[in-house]
Amino acid sequence: MSFPGRDRTIARPPQQSKGTNCRPATPAGLQTRPSIMVVNPNTSTAMTALCLKSCELTFGEKLQFIGSSGTESVATVESCVDEVHGAMSVIDQVRAGEASGVDAYVIACFGDTGLWAARQLASGPVIGMSEAALYTASMVAARFSIVTMPVRTRESAVRVVHEAGLAHRCTVRAIDEPVAATLVDSNSELLHQLTAAAKAAIAEDYAEAIILGCAGLGDLATALEADIGVPVIDGVVAGVALADALLTARITTSRANTFAPEPDAGEQQ
Repeated sequence: MSFPGRDRTIARPPQQSKGTNCRPATPAGLQTRPSIMVVNPNTSTAMTALCLKSCELTFGEKLQFIGSSGTESVATVESCVDEVHGAMSVIDQVRAGEASGVDAYVIACFGDTGLWAARQLASGPVIGMSEAALYTASMVAARFSIVTMPVRTRESAVRVVHEAGLAHRCTVRAIDEPVAATLVDSNSELLHQLTAAAKAAIAEDYAEAIILGCAGLGDLATALEADIGVPVIDGVVAGVALADALLTARITTSRANTFAPEPDAGEQQ
């Protein structure tokens, strides 16, 4: 799937106060490329590079991409404990992004690790790859399936489907390969397993689109789609498209209640 980027005028807004959810208009004459940080909760810079490659191939130079990986996290996010370490890593990376003036963020981990905390911290939009993929699939197919990995992460994918309100339209399948399998030089075996699971979802679950359930699978999307004949959705690319759209419309996270900033020390006393 392709989400072409566009030149536009965007400026970083001032820090928002509680109850504010509209980004101010850009001052006339200020031309910049919107900056989107691809946030990888784990420490694998190779996986971050894979995600950036997919984004750059899709959007070209219309957006400025910043790849970010965890420094004090886990090598891959494949368990409940890994999720906690990954969420703390996301918080650290978003704080760094805020300090450097990043416009929007995409969390490149299926399960949307640390998503709500990131939304509370960031002044601009924060998109989780899972929700982006799910909502994109819901606009192009009546029924769709996630193919995730490894098997032990299946329930994490089921959780995000229910949270998105799409359990009546989406099924979840898993292949029993570690996330690290996405980083090998030749991943023909991984593509073979992914293709088999996707074809089973189409035949048995009546899926009309396939969602890739791991950030490291994006480089397989084109080959898989050509083989199975239905849309294949990379959540990182879909997340960038949604972040771009929100920036264009100058819409960002609501500051009413849930994502209101943390009170400062004076307010707590």
